Amino acid sequence: MKVKKYFVKALHRLQKGPGYSYKELLVWYCDNTNTHGPKRIIREGPKKKAIWFFLTLLFATLVVWQWGILIKTYLAYGVTASLSIGFKKMDFPAVTVCNASPFKYSQVKHLLQDLDELLDAALDRILQPPPANTVRTPPASSNKTLNMTLWNQIPLVMIDESDPAHPVVTDIFNSSSPSISEAGRNSSSSARSNATCMYRNFTSAAQAVTEWYILQSTSILARVPLPERIRMGYRAEDMILACLYGAEPCNYRNFTQIYHPDHGNCYIFNWGMDKNTLISSNPGAEFGLKLILDISQKDYIPYLTSTAGARIMLHEQKSFPFLKDQGIYAMSGTETSIGVLVDELERLGYPYSDCTANGSDVPVKNLYEEYNTSYSMQACLHSCFQAQMVKKCQCGHFLFPIPDGVRNCNTEDYPDWGKRRQRLTFLCVCVVFSCSDTQYKMTISMADWPSEASEEWIFHILSYERDLSTNVTLDRNGIIKLNIYFQEYNYRTISESATNTIVWLLSSVGGQFGFWMGGSVLCLIEFGEIIIDFLWISILHLICWCKVTKQKPVQAPHRARPPTVSQQVEAHTNLGFQEDDPGNEGLPPKQAVPIPGTPPPKYDSLHGPPLHDLELDSAEESE
Repeated sequence: MKVKKYFVKALHRLQKGPGYSYKELLVWYCDNTNTHGPKRIIREGPKKKAIWFFLTLLFATLVVWQWGILIKTYLAYGVTASLSIGFKKMDFPAVTVCNASPFKYSQVKHLLQDLDELLDAALDRILQPPPANTVRTPPASSNKTLNMTLWNQIPLVMIDESDPAHPVVTDIFNSSSPSISEAGRNSSSSARSNATCMYRNFTSAAQAVTEWYILQSTSILARVPLPERIRMGYRAEDMILACLYGAEPCNYRNFTQIYHPDHGNCYIFNWGMDKNTLISSNPGAEFGLKLILDISQKDYIPYLTSTAGARIMLHEQKSFPFLKDQGIYAMSGTETSIGVLVDELERLGYPYSDCTANGSDVPVKNLYEEYNTSYSMQACLHSCFQAQMVKKCQCGHFLFPIPDGVRNCNTEDYPDWGKRRQRLTFLCVCVVFSCSDTQYKMTISMADWPSEASEEWIFHILSYERDLSTNVTLDRNGIIKLNIYFQEYNYRTISESATNTIVWLLSSVGGQFGFWMGGSVLCLIEFGEIIIDFLWISILHLICWCKVTKQKPVQAPHRARPPTVSQQVEAHTNLGFQEDDPGNEGLPPKQAVPIPGTPPPKYDSLHGPPLHDLELDSAEESE
């Protein structure tokens, strides 16, 4: 009970200023607030009071509307890109160099012999079609030597669409081919596995043959151990003939070897994994990297590699080179000069964008962590694709890193992997960028190298340095010269900054409130105070109502309105004034009503103060 009385007493003390009713509270607020408008409402006449009430309500509505727009604009989290140019010593980019052919044909010929013979025979039949209405029958000698196992797994078919309504499907070797459904009627390449088939359509036989050979060779080479695949590729000492960085000589030992699934053995200069990063302090070709490469084009795999040259990529240190997505080709027999401009990108993180600092918050396991490299979108896409392959096919794709305990996919052990690979290509969507990225803009120029006047002595010297032979073992089709350098001694930084900050929001909100209502932060505090007072008054009224309800005496119910004192006196002195009750006919007469005393006078002094005032006074006296 003491706690309850103390609480009630505290409520009363808090409300001594504004008053005990809502009207008193509102009048007190309008008379004491620093906001323009409410004071005029209570001080002006009736007409001006209505005008000022309308204006105050209108401007308050405008303020709330403007606040809503400002808050919505802030929550959009817009960004502004700013460009700045800096001048300092810059890290020379990592340079990855690969051969367009992943393997030497002399090293893998025994593995691809059956596939090459099969494709040779298929090309003979494609280039020499039989007369119309004849059955395509291979020679007897071909049936003895050709291994049709690979063909039966994934055959090639030719489709004659002279009559689009009735296309004619012809198997090149006249083997039992699956029936062409409506969905795959226009396909020229199909993959059969048990009862399911995969169809891919090509408008050119060259495209169909290339894709078919890549699929078959991938299945064959996937069963070869990694050390053996590295041995069958191009060695650094055979590929890198000369190297010069600025004024310092270098050789193949300054390159880091990695195995790239698309291009075999690749070599990275200035990767920064085990050595310090090289610094470039001057622009120009004389201060860059100069290379002479031998790609040995004569040893290319005929059906696997149709492009001759070197694959090159410039990237950051400690980042994996995704040459298929971001690399460029350097043509043989030329001197290729690459001028580099550096762009540094700095993105804002959440909530302004979905970029990631190191990839730890991306729901895809990075399979390139073994290279100790930073996060990139290509790493996310390839890792996601490999995870889907392992989940759907229980094997990993040959072209991507293989998780521990997972085998490479091949047609013999996993017949459906080719069909499912085609479906999984479009399932992975990685839209998470890196918050910090460096891009290298390249300006490329080429010229024939060496010239006709100097090629003889250049080839003699390079052949002697590589093979210690006086004979010329190199030619124009296998030699590439590269010059890589900074084009300008500056770098550009493109950074994002928040368009609307919390400081902007507060200043804009305060500006709108001051412009329309003439208010400030103190006015908002006053409004918050009036809300608290409103709650206190509501609590006081609720407490008083509960006490009055609990202490109210129980009154006997009346069938009719009780008579007044004057009516009782008149009925006692004048018996004829008594009303007849038709419902009491035949009943004994009622007992006479006693004479009442003198009625109490109606003095205002007899009215007591409100209940809560009495409680407050009693509480103060008890103290």
